Amino acid sequence: MDPELEPYLSLFPPSDLSDPPAARRQLAELTATLPEPDTADLEIEDRTVPGDPPVPVRIYRPQHPQGALVWLHGGGFVMGDLETEHPWAAMIAGGSGATVVSVAYRLAPENPFPAAHDDAYAALVWASENADALGTAPDRIAVGGHSSGGGIAASVALRARDEQGPPVRFQVLNQAGLDDRQLTVSARTFTDTPFVTRSKVAQMWGHYLGGAAATPYAAPARAADLSGLPSAYITAAEFCPNRDEDIDYAARLLQAGVPVELHQWAGTFHGSQQIQSAEVSQLQIAELFTALRRGLAG
Repeated sequence: MDPELEPYLSLFPPSDLSDPPAARRQLAELTATLPEPDTADLEIEDRTVPGDPPVPVRIYRPQHPQGALVWLHGGGFVMGDLETEHPWAAMIAGGSGATVVSVAYRLAPENPFPAAHDDAYAALVWASENADALGTAPDRIAVGGHSSGGGIAASVALRARDEQGPPVRFQVLNQAGLDDRQLTVSARTFTDTPFVTRSKVAQMWGHYLGGAAATPYAAPARAADLSGLPSAYITAAEFCPNRDEDIDYAARLLQAGVPVELHQWAGTFHGSQQIQSAEVSQLQIAELFTALRRGLAG
């Protein structure tokens, strides 16, 4: 473990999703400890975009946008909303120069798959159709997310390819949850890691799938063909059950001819970049901004 991260481990809530409302309250309390983002140079708008049902989003537009990002928050498919994601979404918009469309997708277990996936795809369709209002062009829109949101982003890229839907320029898959099967070494090994453990991942997928069989749009690692997908920036944390599925997905994308930048961050755990005082977190955040700028470059 990175020595700058260790002193903060007690701040992270227990790894348990058996009581979703309690888990949501814990995430909100954790997020409240983060520093307020600098939004002075951002135009921020809450709105609802067409969907079935309509989907709430929060738009963060810099003064001179360099592309747009449809961003899906983390939270094990169970937690998170526009408020808990506000610090991250604002920071990404300010740091990358991209307009960020933060999506309040429906949460499991009340709304199992495909609810979150459909909401995210509806947000992508809206962003593509309203690219001018976002300060960009339809072919300069990325999808991305953290943890479960990264998995949803990957699934949206798959669907856009399969249905010849809106063009996706780039994928940002940050410690993404991509595989419900939990067969990798990291998924089998990490039973007591901070914040996310094997049992929590099992709970997460149980809530999301609701007893149904997983499809590639639920668990993108199940997709047989990864060719024709947009280039990707993929990150993994060393002490995270998702680590190896992220690395495996990156390798499979490369083998399918998709350009990929992969960074496995030594000494980190799932979500540890929330500890922004640590040098490794600062490096992670800066690199994500750089990768997104490069991915959206004209």
